[in-house]
Amino acid sequence: MKTRRTAETHAHFGQLDWMLSLGMALTWGSSFLLIDIAIRHFHTSVVPFGRTGFGVAALLLLPSARHRVAREHWPRLVVLGFVWMALPFLLYPLAEHTVSSSITGMMNGALPVVVAVVTAIWIQTMPSGRRMFAVLIGFCGILLIALPSINDGSAADVKGILYLVAALLSYAVAINIARPLQAIDTPGTLMLHVEIVAFVMSAPYGIWGFSHSTFSLASFSALAVLGVLGTGFAFVLFATLSKRTGAVRSMIPTYFTPIVGTILGTTFNNEPLLILSVVGMFVVIIGAYLMSQPEKNLLTSPTKAQ
Repeated sequence: MKTRRTAETHAHFGQLDWMLSLGMALTWGSSFLLIDIAIRHFHTSVVPFGRTGFGVAALLLLPSARHRVAREHWPRLVVLGFVWMALPFLLYPLAEHTVSSSITGMMNGALPVVVAVVTAIWIQTMPSGRRMFAVLIGFCGILLIALPSINDGSAADVKGILYLVAALLSYAVAINIARPLQAIDTPGTLMLHVEIVAFVMSAPYGIWGFSHSTFSLASFSALAVLGVLGTGFAFVLFATLSKRTGAVRSMIPTYFTPIVGTILGTTFNNEPLLILSVVGMFVVIIGAYLMSQPEKNLLTSPTKAQ
């Protein structure tokens, strides 16, 4: 593999990029709590169906998202609907039946590592040592945040962990599949059509799941917020950031999702905020800052088609 120079890896991570990251961190960081509330009364299959349904409804409110997509792009959109949303949106609630929210957050925090590896394989490009070091620093911080919860006896079975690993791999593959379309369509247009595909795919199992669910206003509200914000608008923010900064650095918001989860757990579940978790938060911020810096002094090689 050769290291390549691209505009997106050398551009500075600006104020707008950090604002996009903050918005995604807040919405995605709260998603674990929202999923936990939703599956208390709804069958697991209802979560991806409801998330994408509310997400589509939210994005339809944006005129810029309602543009048509070229017919030749639909095969790629069908694949994206499955690997970017329909599959991982089902895997996360399946995992949270047996995996604690802290371990789920820790596993999700590993997404930058997974994306960096999958992207390097996908485009046959070796990340710089500086970029790999930044990724590892951030992951170490995530481990520090989650460690107190693990020591408190939070446990996960092997099946739940495998669900989470599969979801991370699915996200990483989807991000690379989406890159060509991100250069053509606006973020809102792309995400609306991906969510429509995922909604259709999730509908049969989701409709069946309603007959195995009980209605709860709290669970319904959690699913609505998860769909409108976490699935609708947050994915548009992510597509925008990915288009501006590249696949690897678009994962920076993921470093902060465990921090949001820890704060929510402390506020709403009276979980203790331990010193080790605070140290982990600072380590995560350092890793995110290092990762946000543009690459320097790299050898140039031809850009491969993605």
